[in-house]
Amino acid sequence: MRKLRVLIIAEAANPDLTSVALIGYSLSQALAEVCEAHLVTESRNEDCLLKAGVDPRTFTAITNPAQRVAFRIATFLRGGTSLGWTIHSALTTLAYPLFEHKVWRHFSARLANGEFDMVHRITPLSPTTPSLLAKKLARLGVPLILGPLNGGIPWPSGYDQVRRAEREWLGYFRDLYRILPGLKATRKLATSLILASRHTYDEVTAGSADLEKKSIWLPENAIDPARFPEVHCEPAAPIAGSPLRVAFLGRLVPYKGADILLESATPLLREGKMTLEIIGDGPQMPELKAFVERENLGAAVQFPGWVAHDQVRRHLANAQIFAFPSIREFGGGVVLEAMALGLTPVVIDYGGPAELIPEGCGVIVPIGSRQELIHSFRSALIRLTEDPAGVHAIGLHAQHHVRTHFTWQAKALQLLKVYAWALEGCPAPKPDLLVDFSD
Repeated sequence: MRKLRVLIIAEAANPDLTSVALIGYSLSQALAEVCEAHLVTESRNEDCLLKAGVDPRTFTAITNPAQRVAFRIATFLRGGTSLGWTIHSALTTLAYPLFEHKVWRHFSARLANGEFDMVHRITPLSPTTPSLLAKKLARLGVPLILGPLNGGIPWPSGYDQVRRAEREWLGYFRDLYRILPGLKATRKLATSLILASRHTYDEVTAGSADLEKKSIWLPENAIDPARFPEVHCEPAAPIAGSPLRVAFLGRLVPYKGADILLESATPLLREGKMTLEIIGDGPQMPELKAFVERENLGAAVQFPGWVAHDQVRRHLANAQIFAFPSIREFGGGVVLEAMALGLTPVVIDYGGPAELIPEGCGVIVPIGSRQELIHSFRSALIRLTEDPAGVHAIGLHAQHHVRTHFTWQAKALQLLKVYAWALEGCPAPKPDLLVDFSD
């Protein structure tokens, strides 16, 4: 059988970036290995794609000046790029239609001539971004796959102060997305929706049997073994009597919870039972360093600052536990990267990270107030320091789980099943994607 011919739309697809852009790049390239795929992306990504060795014949770069303007305005309103993510998302959503308009001008004739079996829009990941192509593709009879879509997780109760510190004032008006022109039509006309979190799945499909019928739950993140060669090596067992090494990786902003982790770990750091490396940078850095100095923890805590993505694994590979008390995390790709290296993850049962960790592959702490989280994280860390052999065993289970189900190659094969199912009209039952994300 010939390979499926797929036009992949990912306005953000860049191997040199992280988050959405890295997902767009990694997933599109993995799909190119199992499909006859052509990527459409923004011209800002072109040089990096070429530098990464992507064949220029396999992608088209389209200029979108509206996106550049939106980015500048969002950066001004946010006071930088660390805070106020909802502002960035809203403005880029408003700028996105010009990109799809240009995609249609470039590819409409080829789509009408049957050169592609389907169109898969990978990015934007936001579930609130309409697609102007949905109606046009429906008229041509070309299936449209949207996703992975993720976002909009509500702020947990009791964290309004953190929300304000994050400059997330626009989030109070998020429900206005429901009146965006074309959003209902986009969801109705799309052949299949790939939804990447429990919250997004429930929000998008709520009250609609038709949307539920064609929706698939599949987390958006995965790891690239080529970027993490250590995934082929089992982590070394802890040395008896040595402190356990804990790592945190993320932007040092209030909702990521580095301050919660630091306060939770203080007694263990002071007693020499644990060391902590806080990898990342951001506006909380002075506050965190002041806490370490005030509590006299300097010998046990390291701040390497911002680390290039290709150097992250070197830092994580030195740890045995990955502690990540983020209170509002959509995806949690960093958790998968830590698990791939054999670290035991400790996360909060809220948002994306907890959905990536099956039983036996990590520690999931219940959401609560800040003081409750500090107490729960501290209790979890104490239990782990008392059982270093258990830490090693959990890390091995986590590593095997990610190796098996969460490489980009595995995700591409999962999406091939979604493609075949969509071409058949999304009949029941939904495709078996190896990992059960529906319980």
